[in-house]
Parts: sequence; C-alpha cells; structure tokens
Amino acid sequence: MARARHRYSIALALALGTLVSGAGRAEDQGDLPPYKMLRSLQFVQDSVVLGDNSAGEMQRFMLSTLDERLRNADKSVFDDGRNVDAVMIYAMSGGNPDTLEYLMSRDVDGHFDNRVADLLRKYLSGKGLLVVNSLADVAKEYRDKKIGPYLSLVAGNVMMGKNPKAALQLFDWARLTAPGTIVEEAALRRSVTLTAQAGMIPEALGYSQRYVRRFLHSPYAGQFADQFVQLVVDHSADVKQQDIIDILSFMDPPRQREVYLRIARRSAVAGKMDLAKLASTRAQDIGSDGSDSFNALASFYGGIANISSPDIGVAVRDINQIPEGELNPRDRALRDAAKAVADAVMREPDAKSLAQGSQINISNEDNAEHGGAAASQTEGNQPQIAASVGQGAADAAPTQKGDGQEATSPFNTFVTTSRSKLDAIDGLLKQESH
Repeated sequence: MARARHRYSIALALALGTLVSGAGRAEDQGDLPPYKMLRSLQFVQDSVVLGDNSAGEMQRFMLSTLDERLRNADKSVFDDGRNVDAVMIYAMSGGNPDTLEYLMSRDVDGHFDNRVADLLRKYLSGKGLLVVNSLADVAKEYRDKKIGPYLSLVAGNVMMGKNPKAALQLFDWARLTAPGTIVEEAALRRSVTLTAQAGMIPEALGYSQRYVRRFLHSPYAGQFADQFVQLVVDHSADVKQQDIIDILSFMDPPRQREVYLRIARRSAVAGKMDLAKLASTRAQDIGSDGSDSFNALASFYGGIANISSPDIGVAVRDINQIPEGELNPRDRALRDAAKAVADAVMREPDAKSLAQGSQINISNEDNAEHGGAAASQTEGNQPQIAASVGQGAADAAPTQKGDGQEATSPFNTFVTTSRSKLDAIDGLLKQESH
C-alpha cells in the first residue's frame, strides 16, 4: 500500500511537471514530452480500475492537461515515435478526438501512420463497422507495439457483432499484453458479455472468475455484476450452482449479498424457482452488517420462489413480513402479483364450482368417446404465473350448445374472472423482466 501511494505521488509530480532533472532545475511542464505525460495518465487510469476512487478526478485533470500539451507541441516533438504513439493511445483512452484530427492536419512530415489515424477517426466518430476488417488487420500488425493492446481492444469492440470468436481473440490478446491495466479490465468485461451472448457458458464463467479476482473494486464492477446476474439466470440450465458459489466467494460479504439478492429477484421474476431459492438462502446465510433489511429482502424473494411449492403458507408469511415502505415500486408490483396468485390458490372453491367441475369431467369423457378433444387435467394445486394458465382454463370450459348459443354458467364466469387476473399478473411480470 505504501509503495502504491509512493508511485501515485510520483505520477502526480510528473503530471504537474515538478520533477527535478539531473541538472537540478524543475522540468518545465511545457517541455515535458507527451509520452511521459501519457505514462502518468495510464498509471492514474490503472489505479482507478484497481479501486483507487480518489484517482477519478486526477484522470480528468490528466486528460485535459495532456490535451493542451499535444495541441501546443511543436511539430518537432513528433520526431520521437514515442510521442506519436502517445497521441494514438490518448485518443483511445478517452481523449478528445478533435485533437487527433488537429494533429493529423498539421502532420506535413509524415510522422503519423495515416492508415491507423484514419481508422481511429472513423471508430471515434461511430463508423467503426465500416472499417472493422481493416481495424483487425492493423491490430495484428501493431500487436507488439505500444499501441497494440489498445488497437486490439478497439478492434474487438467493433468485431463483437460481426465475428464473436475473432473479437474474443482480440480481447484475449489485449488483456494478455496489458495485464493489470484498464485495457485488461475492459477486455475481460467485454469477454463476459460476448461469451454469454454466444452461449459459450464455460468460457463466460471463466472470464467472470478472472474479473472478480482482479478487478472487484473497479468502478465498472457494477456493469460486470449486471452481466453476471443475467448470465446465471438466462443460462441457469447450463450454469452449475457450485460455479455461482465459487465465483462469488472471491467477493467480500456485502458484495456477495448484493449479487445474491439480485440473482434471487431476477430468478423469481423469470420463474427459475430453484435458483431463486439458492440465491435467497445464500444471501440469508451471509453475516449481516447490523441491519435486518437484507435478511428481510432475502426472505421476501425466497417467499416469491416458494409460491408454487406446498409451503405456500410459509411463502405468504415471508412475503408479508417485509414492510411495504422498504420495497421499491418494482418489488411492490412483484409482491402484489405473488399475493394475487397465492390468494387464488388458497381460496376454497364454492359448491357450484365443484358441481360444474363434475359436469366438465362427464362432458369431456363423452367427447373423448366420440373422438373429441379431452380436457387436460392438472394434478395438485400449483399456480402458474403466466397467461397460458388462463388459456388452459378457458380451453377446459364447457361448450354445451343449444339453439346456436353457448351456455352460460357460474363456471364460465369464474374462468373469465380468473383469466383476467392471470393476464394482469402476467403483464406485471413481463414488465419486471425487462
């Protein structure tokens, strides 16, 4: 930690141009070579993704300072190829794209590789797809140069939608040639997204574990958490529960609890009840930080998952135990939908409905004898939170015809009312899943 602070102090001093040269005088900031200023910028950016939150403001200062230095630099500065590379890396590191354009317009001595500069200008202006193959070729050509990792990252970004496997190779090269840097952090994050979208689940889990072990404290770790939650829920059939536990074990307890709660919620909405139970249980097992709100929320999601189980009474209790004021609007909608289903399941049928059910069985048996479609029978009393349940109930309704009119009955009224409720619940959950 002390060494890191010392290195950070040196970077700040270099950025401000206050280092003393061998001749014993302060090096003037205006004479500081751009490539040295770039090293300071890189150090600050790497500090940010490694968890130094205080470096964020310094990053903005360094980008502004380097931008001014490049615009005011004499043309002879770019006789040194390291300064040319500094311009390219600056442009790919969040710098002002207009500065690259400005320097290119003044390059009468041919210091810049026009191919690279033109490709970067198109990429930075949002036209990277037009030059995706050329970017990949240039990235391979420059892969052993200082700008190589950055070009590989840029080319991979553009290649993701066209050729995922090629993009993954570019990301791999970027992170392996720039370990511990903002380039590796970005490459790992994008690799998780790419492999998950391509259905490459073992690879996605491998990249996820690398990210958690190396960049847990990055300010972009929240984006990774979103990607990981989506990965395990959308591909729950291919993701082992132990894989989830192993990957999240590298997180500190507060972060573990947060991710488990997010998995529990998304799983409950998606109907992945086994996963929702696992996540809610794991969240409850993690030591509390002194607040009962996390355990209550974990019980809430666990209750949602248990709505379709024989322990529906316990589930309703868990759902009701968390105060409404502690739920956000989305969770209140989820609670209302689950309670509506639970109420429908636990409500005792009246005698008329039971009588109509007997008539349906007789009618369906008669239809089957004459080649008609028999109504499907559902064993047990488990709710299905989807419009398909409503459709199934409607399909099972009797259609005794007389004088060209469909017979009306208390059962038909029950079916119509139940279906409208289920449609409303389904609509709530569809909104929640997006």
